[in-house]
Amino acid sequence: MQSIHKQIEDIIKRKRRGNVFFASDFKSLGSGDAIRQVLSRLCKEDFIVRLSNGIYLYPKISKHIGIIYPSIEEIAKAIARKEKARLIPTGVFALNKLGLSTQVPMKVVFLTDGAPRVVKVGKKATVHFKKTVAKYLAFKGSISTLVVFALKEIGKGNATETELQKIKEALINETPENITHDAVLAPEWIAEILLKLKKSETSITKSAAKEQD
Repeated sequence: MQSIHKQIEDIIKRKRRGNVFFASDFKSLGSGDAIRQVLSRLCKEDFIVRLSNGIYLYPKISKHIGIIYPSIEEIAKAIARKEKARLIPTGVFALNKLGLSTQVPMKVVFLTDGAPRVVKVGKKATVHFKKTVAKYLAFKGSISTLVVFALKEIGKGNATETELQKIKEALINETPENITHDAVLAPEWIAEILLKLKKSETSITKSAAKEQD
Protein backbone atom coordinates (compact mmCIF):
# COMPACT_ATOMS: atom_id res chain seq x y z
CA MET A 1 0.00 0.00 0.00
CA GLN A 2 2.81 2.38 0.87
CA SER A 3 4.33 1.82 -2.55
CA ILE A 4 1.06 2.64 -4.32
CA HIS A 5 0.66 5.69 -2.08
CA LYS A 6 4.09 7.00 -3.08
CA GLN A 7 3.51 6.33 -6.77
CA ILE A 8 0.15 8.12 -6.79
CA GLU A 9 1.49 11.05 -4.79
CA ASP A 10 4.46 11.44 -7.15
CA ILE A 11 2.20 11.34 -10.23
CA ILE A 12 -0.05 14.02 -8.78
CA LYS A 13 2.93 16.21 -7.86
CA ARG A 14 4.02 16.15 -11.49
CA LYS A 15 0.67 17.59 -12.50
CA ARG A 16 0.00 21.31 -12.71
CA ARG A 17 -1.81 22.69 -9.67
CA GLY A 18 -5.45 23.37 -10.50
CA ASN A 19 -5.59 20.11 -12.48
CA VAL A 20 -8.70 17.92 -12.24
CA PHE A 21 -7.96 14.20 -12.28
CA PHE A 22 -9.72 10.88 -11.80
CA ALA A 23 -9.29 7.75 -9.70
CA SER A 24 -9.32 5.76 -12.94
CA ASP A 25 -6.09 7.54 -13.97
CA PHE A 26 -4.25 5.22 -11.55
CA LYS A 27 -5.95 1.91 -12.38
CA SER A 28 -2.68 0.40 -13.61
CA LEU A 29 -1.12 0.82 -10.15
CA GLY A 30 -3.38 -1.44 -8.13
CA SER A 31 -6.89 -2.53 -7.22
CA GLY A 32 -9.75 -0.05 -7.12
CA ASP A 33 -10.02 -0.38 -3.34
CA ALA A 34 -6.31 0.30 -2.82
CA ILE A 35 -6.40 3.38 -5.05
CA ARG A 36 -9.52 4.73 -3.30
CA GLN A 37 -7.85 4.30 0.10
CA VAL A 38 -4.76 6.20 -1.04
CA LEU A 39 -6.82 9.04 -2.51
CA SER A 40 -8.97 9.19 0.62
CA ARG A 41 -5.82 9.49 2.77
CA LEU A 42 -4.43 12.24 0.51
CA CYS A 43 -7.71 14.13 0.91
CA LYS A 44 -7.46 13.88 4.70
CA GLU A 45 -3.94 15.25 4.43
CA ASP A 46 -5.33 18.22 2.42
CA PHE A 47 -3.00 17.30 -0.41
CA ILE A 48 -5.90 16.92 -2.85
CA VAL A 49 -9.62 17.78 -2.81
CA ARG A 50 -12.44 15.36 -3.63
CA LEU A 51 -14.93 17.01 -5.99
CA SER A 52 -17.20 14.03 -6.58
CA ASN A 53 -17.09 10.25 -6.64
CA GLY A 54 -13.82 9.38 -8.38
CA ILE A 55 -13.02 13.02 -9.29
CA TYR A 56 -10.31 15.03 -7.54
CA LEU A 57 -8.49 18.35 -7.68
CA TYR A 58 -4.80 19.06 -7.12
CA PRO A 59 -5.50 22.56 -5.82
CA LYS A 60 -3.80 25.86 -6.16
CA ILE A 61 -3.32 27.36 -2.70
CA SER A 62 -3.36 31.04 -1.78
CA LYS A 63 -1.85 32.20 1.51
CA HIS A 64 -4.73 34.65 1.87
CA ILE A 65 -7.84 32.75 0.69
CA GLY A 66 -6.81 29.11 0.78
CA ILE A 67 -7.88 26.75 -2.02
CA ILE A 68 -8.40 28.37 -5.42
CA TYR A 69 -10.84 26.29 -7.43
CA PRO A 70 -10.90 26.18 -11.23
CA SER A 71 -13.97 27.76 -12.80
CA ILE A 72 -17.12 25.67 -13.02
CA GLU A 73 -16.71 25.60 -16.79
CA GLU A 74 -13.11 24.34 -16.55
CA ILE A 75 -14.17 21.52 -14.22
CA ALA A 76 -17.12 20.60 -16.44
CA LYS A 77 -14.94 20.51 -19.56
CA ALA A 78 -12.31 18.37 -17.82
CA ILE A 79 -14.97 15.81 -16.91
CA ALA A 80 -16.43 15.91 -20.42
CA ARG A 81 -13.01 15.33 -21.99
CA LYS A 82 -12.37 12.37 -19.73
CA GLU A 83 -15.72 10.77 -20.51
CA LYS A 84 -15.76 11.88 -24.16
CA ALA A 85 -19.16 13.33 -23.33
CA ARG A 86 -21.06 16.30 -24.71
CA LEU A 87 -22.27 19.17 -22.52
CA ILE A 88 -25.15 21.59 -22.95
CA PRO A 89 -25.09 24.60 -20.56
CA THR A 90 -28.46 25.69 -19.21
CA GLY A 91 -30.24 28.19 -16.97
CA VAL A 92 -28.48 31.05 -15.23
CA PHE A 93 -25.11 29.81 -16.45
CA ALA A 94 -26.22 30.29 -20.07
CA LEU A 95 -27.51 33.77 -19.20
CA ASN A 96 -24.20 34.63 -17.54
CA LYS A 97 -22.14 33.38 -20.50
CA LEU A 98 -24.13 35.62 -22.87
CA GLY A 99 -23.80 38.65 -20.60
CA LEU A 100 -27.53 38.65 -19.85
CA SER A 101 -26.95 38.25 -16.14
CA THR A 102 -24.20 39.23 -13.72
CA GLN A 103 -25.46 36.67 -11.21
CA VAL A 104 -22.87 34.00 -10.42
CA PRO A 105 -24.90 30.78 -10.16
CA MET A 106 -24.26 28.56 -7.16
CA LYS A 107 -25.98 25.64 -8.89
CA VAL A 108 -25.01 25.04 -12.51
CA VAL A 109 -26.77 22.44 -14.62
CA PHE A 110 -25.28 20.81 -17.71
CA LEU A 111 -27.22 18.39 -19.87
CA THR A 112 -24.98 15.52 -20.96
CA ASP A 113 -24.71 12.09 -22.51
CA GLY A 114 -22.10 11.24 -19.88
CA ALA A 115 -22.64 9.94 -16.35
CA PRO A 116 -25.14 11.88 -14.19
CA ARG A 117 -23.49 13.27 -11.06
CA VAL A 118 -23.14 16.24 -8.74
CA VAL A 119 -19.74 17.91 -8.34
CA LYS A 120 -18.97 20.24 -5.43
CA VAL A 121 -16.92 23.35 -6.13
CA GLY A 122 -15.86 25.00 -2.90
CA LYS A 123 -18.26 25.21 0.04
CA LYS A 124 -21.39 26.41 -1.79
CA ALA A 125 -21.30 25.88 -5.55
CA THR A 126 -22.38 22.64 -7.23
CA VAL A 127 -22.34 21.41 -10.81
CA HIS A 128 -25.13 19.03 -11.79
CA PHE A 129 -24.70 16.77 -14.81
CA LYS A 130 -28.09 15.53 -15.99
CA LYS A 131 -28.76 12.90 -18.62
CA THR A 132 -30.74 14.32 -21.51
CA VAL A 133 -32.47 13.23 -24.69
CA ALA A 134 -30.61 12.99 -27.99
CA LYS A 135 -32.49 16.01 -29.39
CA TYR A 136 -30.77 18.45 -27.03
CA LEU A 137 -27.34 17.01 -27.81
CA ALA A 138 -27.91 17.62 -31.53
CA PHE A 139 -27.43 21.39 -31.22
CA LYS A 140 -24.45 22.54 -33.29
CA GLY A 141 -23.65 26.18 -32.50
CA SER A 142 -21.97 27.05 -29.22
CA ILE A 143 -23.57 30.52 -29.22
CA SER A 144 -26.97 29.52 -30.60
CA THR A 145 -27.16 26.71 -28.03
CA LEU A 146 -26.52 29.21 -25.22
CA VAL A 147 -29.22 31.46 -26.69
CA VAL A 148 -31.78 28.65 -26.78
CA PHE A 149 -31.27 27.70 -23.14
CA ALA A 150 -30.94 31.30 -21.97
CA LEU A 151 -34.31 32.10 -23.55
CA LYS A 152 -35.81 28.98 -21.95
CA GLU A 153 -34.64 30.36 -18.60
CA ILE A 154 -36.06 33.83 -19.30
CA GLY A 155 -39.38 32.37 -20.42
CA LYS A 156 -41.76 32.97 -23.31
CA GLY A 157 -42.61 36.63 -23.80
CA ASN A 158 -40.32 37.81 -20.99
CA ALA A 159 -37.18 38.84 -22.93
CA THR A 160 -36.60 42.60 -22.87
CA GLU A 161 -35.43 44.65 -25.84
CA THR A 162 -32.06 45.05 -24.12
CA GLU A 163 -31.72 41.29 -23.72
CA LEU A 164 -32.73 40.67 -27.33
CA GLN A 165 -30.17 43.22 -28.49
CA LYS A 166 -27.43 41.45 -26.51
CA ILE A 167 -28.51 38.12 -27.98
CA LYS A 168 -28.40 39.63 -31.45
CA GLU A 169 -24.86 40.88 -30.85
CA ALA A 170 -23.79 37.46 -29.57
CA LEU A 171 -25.22 35.73 -32.64
CA ILE A 172 -22.84 37.72 -34.85
CA ASN A 173 -20.24 35.15 -33.76
CA GLU A 174 -22.42 32.23 -34.85
CA THR A 175 -22.75 30.91 -38.39
CA PRO A 176 -26.13 31.34 -40.14
CA GLU A 177 -26.11 27.60 -40.84
CA ASN A 178 -25.84 26.75 -37.13
CA ILE A 179 -28.56 29.22 -36.22
CA THR A 180 -30.92 27.71 -38.80
CA HIS A 181 -30.07 24.16 -37.68
CA ASP A 182 -30.56 24.91 -33.98
CA ALA A 183 -33.78 26.83 -34.56
CA VAL A 184 -35.33 23.61 -35.87
CA LEU A 185 -34.54 21.88 -32.56
CA ALA A 186 -35.71 24.75 -30.36
CA PRO A 187 -39.25 25.38 -29.09
CA GLU A 188 -41.29 27.26 -31.69
CA TRP A 189 -41.28 30.61 -29.87
CA ILE A 190 -37.48 30.47 -29.47
CA ALA A 191 -37.05 29.44 -33.12
CA GLU A 192 -39.01 32.53 -34.17
CA ILE A 193 -36.68 34.78 -32.16
CA LEU A 194 -33.55 33.09 -33.52
CA LEU A 195 -34.65 33.32 -37.14
CA LYS A 196 -35.85 36.90 -36.75
CA LEU A 197 -32.54 37.99 -35.23
CA LYS A 198 -30.64 36.03 -37.86
CA LYS A 199 -32.56 37.76 -40.65
CA SER A 200 -31.98 41.16 -39.07
CA GLU A 201 -28.26 40.48 -38.64
CA THR A 202 -27.93 39.26 -42.23
CA SER A 203 -29.49 42.47 -43.51
CA ILE A 204 -27.07 44.59 -41.48
CA THR A 205 -24.10 42.56 -42.74
CA LYS A 206 -25.18 42.95 -46.36
CA SER A 207 -25.65 46.71 -45.93
CA ALA A 208 -22.17 47.05 -44.41
CA ALA A 209 -20.67 45.08 -47.30
CA LYS A 210 -22.33 47.35 -49.85
CA GLU A 211 -20.97 50.44 -48.09
CA GLN A 212 -17.44 49.01 -48.27
CA ASP A 213 -17.85 48.37 -51.99
